[in-house]
Amino acid sequence: MSETSHQPYRVLARKYRPASFDDLIGQAPMVRTLSNAFRAGRIAQAYMLTGVRGVGKTTTARILARALNYKTGDINQPTIDLKEEGEHCRAIMEGRHVDVIEMDAASHTGIDDIREIIESVQYAPAIARYKVYIIDEVHMLSRNAFNGLLKTLEEPPAHLKFIFATTEIRKVPVTVLSRCQRFDLRRIDSGLMLNHLKKICASENIEAEDEALAMVARASEGSARDALSMLDQAIAHAEGQVEAAGVRSMLGLADRSRVIDLFEHVMKGDISAALAEMKDQYDIGADPYVVLTDLGDFIHQVTRLKYTGGSEGPGSNSGLSETEITRAREFAGKLSVRVLGRAWQILLKGLTEIQSSERALAAADMVLVRLTHAVDLPGHDELVAQLQAGSGSPASASSGQTAGSGATGPVASGVSGGGSGPGGGSSTVHSPPRSPALAPSMSAGPVPGAAGNQTESIKASPVGPRLAATNPAPRTENAESGSEATRTIQTFDELIFLAEDMRDLKAKMFLRSHVRLVSISHGKLIFNQAGHPPADSISHLGAKLKEWTGTQWQLMLSDEDGLPTLEEIEQAENRDRMERARAHPAVSAIMKAFDGAKIVDVRIRQQEEAIPEAAPEDDEDEGSGLDDFFE
Repeated sequence: MSETSHQPYRVLARKYRPASFDDLIGQAPMVRTLSNAFRAGRIAQAYMLTGVRGVGKTTTARILARALNYKTGDINQPTIDLKEEGEHCRAIMEGRHVDVIEMDAASHTGIDDIREIIESVQYAPAIARYKVYIIDEVHMLSRNAFNGLLKTLEEPPAHLKFIFATTEIRKVPVTVLSRCQRFDLRRIDSGLMLNHLKKICASENIEAEDEALAMVARASEGSARDALSMLDQAIAHAEGQVEAAGVRSMLGLADRSRVIDLFEHVMKGDISAALAEMKDQYDIGADPYVVLTDLGDFIHQVTRLKYTGGSEGPGSNSGLSETEITRAREFAGKLSVRVLGRAWQILLKGLTEIQSSERALAAADMVLVRLTHAVDLPGHDELVAQLQAGSGSPASASSGQTAGSGATGPVASGVSGGGSGPGGGSSTVHSPPRSPALAPSMSAGPVPGAAGNQTESIKASPVGPRLAATNPAPRTENAESGSEATRTIQTFDELIFLAEDMRDLKAKMFLRSHVRLVSISHGKLIFNQAGHPPADSISHLGAKLKEWTGTQWQLMLSDEDGLPTLEEIEQAENRDRMERARAHPAVSAIMKAFDGAKIVDVRIRQQEEAIPEAAPEDDEDEGSGLDDFFE
C-alpha cells in the first residue's frame, strides 16, 4: 500500500488554507496596510476582521498571530514576510499554541468567559513574544461581556493583543469598534476565484473544464471556503474530468445559454415559449429560483453594458463567456433602460414569492407571465404621445388610461380631463363646487330647544383675521391637465385648495393644523409652526409643492406669531357660537327648565346666495339670527 493511503483525506478547504499573507487572495488593501504598519512598528493593540462567511477571517487572524510572534534563526521581530516556517508558526496555524488562545464567542457568550480572559491577561506569554486572544464571532457576546472587556481592551498590557472576527459588524458596540483597527475582508472576485480553482486543480492533477470552474466560482458568491467545498463535491461527482454538465446537475443550476434564451423569449413577449423553456429546465433538474436568479444577473449585465460601452470582457467579474457577452451586447443595443429596470423590479419581487411558495415552478411561471406583459407596457412619454395622437377619440383616451393606470402627473390628468377637440382647441371644464374650508358661516350641529330641531340661518361673526377669499376662481382643464407645473400660488387659501385637489391628506392636515401664516408668495411660505407635526411634514410638503407647481418652494420657519391656524380659527368660531347660543334668552330658559341640560353643538345652515330686495338700513336691524329662530 502507498504511504498516502494511510493518511486520512483532508478536504481542499483545509488542505489549501492560506498560511501566509502571500497566500491570501483578494485582500490586497488589508495586506498593504498591515505591511506598512509592521514595517513602521505601528502595531495596534486590537484588530477587528469582518466579512461574509468563507473569506478568511479566522485564517487571517491566525496568520496575523503568526506574524506577531514570528521568529526564525535570522528574524526575531514582527513581520508579514513569512517566507519560511518559524518556531511558533505550525502550532499557531493548527490552533494549539499555548500563547495564542482562540475562543468561539458563539458558545462562550457570558461575562464569566470574559472574566477568565481578564484574569489571565496579567501573566506574560510562556514562550512567544505576544499573548494573542482570537475571539471568533465576537458579535455573539452579551452586553455585559462587552462591557467587561472594554477596560482591558482600551489599556491592555504591552504583551497582549486581541484579534476579533465577525460576520455581523453592526452588532458589535461602537465602544468596542473605536478601540480596534477594522479590516473589511472583501468577497473574492469571480476572476480571481476562477484562477485560484485552476491552480488547485493543477496541483491535484484534476482535469476540469473552465466553464465548470466558472460555475463553481459564481455559485460561491465570493467565499473561498464555499468554492473549495463545491469543487471537492464536483470532483467526487465527476469520477474523472469535471465537466460543466455535471456541475450544473450537481448544483441545480441552469444552462447559462438557455437562461439567455429564456430572456429573449421574455423580451419578445412570447409567453408560451418562455413557459416551455422554464418547464424544460425544471425537468432536467434546474431550480426555478436559481433560473430566475441567473436571469436577474443577466439583466444586470445587459444594463451594465449599456453604460460601460461594451468594456466588459470574458474573464471579468461578470463571469460570462465570450459568446454570452456577445449576446448581452446585442440586447444592450436593442433594449431601453426603462424595460430593463422594470424587468429587474418584477424579478426582485418574484424571487421573494418563489422562496415563500410551496410550488416553486408555478410561482416562477407567474413571474414570467408578469415579465412578458410588462415589457410591452408603454412608458409615460409614450403614453403622452399616444394620447396626443389619438386625443380626438374617447376610446383611445380610455384605453390609454387603462394601460397606464399607474401613471401619474400630466398623463393621468390629461386622461381624466378629456382631450381636445378635432380642431385642436382645448375645451374648458370648470371644477365642481365644493364646500369652502374658510366660509364665514359653517355647518354645525343643532341647538336643542323647545321649538323643535328646525334651524334657520345664523350669521356668525368672524373671529380672528381672515386669510383670503374662500372661493377661488374656477380652473380650466389646462390648469389641471396642462401640467400643475405652471400653476401659480399667491394666497394661503389657494395652497389649501391645491392640497385638496391633489387629494394629499398629509399636506392638507399639516397646512390646516400646524401652519400659522406669516407671509406667502409664489415659491415662498413663511410660517410659525404650531404643535408637533410628524417629523417629515415639511419635507413632504416641499416635495409635493415642487411636483404640483414646478417651483422649488422655500419653506421657512419664523419666530413671529403669525395668523392662527385654520384649525384654531374654526375652534374659536365654534366657541363663539356656543357662547352666543348660551347667552340667548330662549336657550337660557331651556337650560334653567331642564336640570343638567347642556349645549352639545350649534349647527348653522348656510344661506343660499341671493340678491336681497332691499338692503337693511343699519347693521342692528339684522339681529343675531338666533332671535329669528326662536320666534
